[in-house]
Amino acid sequence: MSLGKKRKPIFPIPKTRLMRLFVGALLIVGGILSFLPILGFWMLPLGLVYLAVDYKRFRRYKRILESWFIKLYRRF
Repeated sequence: MSLGKKRKPIFPIPKTRLMRLFVGALLIVGGILSFLPILGFWMLPLGLVYLAVDYKRFRRYKRILESWFIKLYRRF
């Protein structure tokens, strides 16, 4: 049973570990530099998602951020 056409992900996760590490680190650095135009806080959780694929330590931070966002969403 199909619920509709499958969509292409907005931010696809690279297949190689080295590329995931590079993209994740780049996004986290961009999130830290969020005071600059275009770069912003949105890059930090996205970088953690990329790194959480391979590293246990980042999975923990990802879960913490997810629970924080869910609580914030429910509050509003």
